[in-house]
Amino acid sequence: MDDSHNQTDGGAQGANMTSANIAFDIRHLSAEQLGVLGVSHIAYVKPVVLNGEHGFAIHAADGTPMAVAGDRDVAIAAILQHEMQPFAVH
Repeated sequence: MDDSHNQTDGGAQGANMTSANIAFDIRHLSAEQLGVLGVSHIAYVKPVVLNGEHGFAIHAADGTPMAVAGDRDVAIAAILQHEMQPFAVH
């Protein structure tokens, strides 16, 4: 019984080690990689000019436009309100 317990612990540790080895820097993802990563969980904010006025566009990770806000903080708050992770695009 102790052997199976140790094997279970080792398996769990092995899974954790594998997950840790998949770390990446999101700042270096291509548009395609970002789109696949989490369309429903990630949104990005970028400054835009719409009808001659400055604003901040909110897009899904795949580039789909979702909304425009007049203020960056409002755009980020809207993303967080919808349980998504905001990222800025410069």
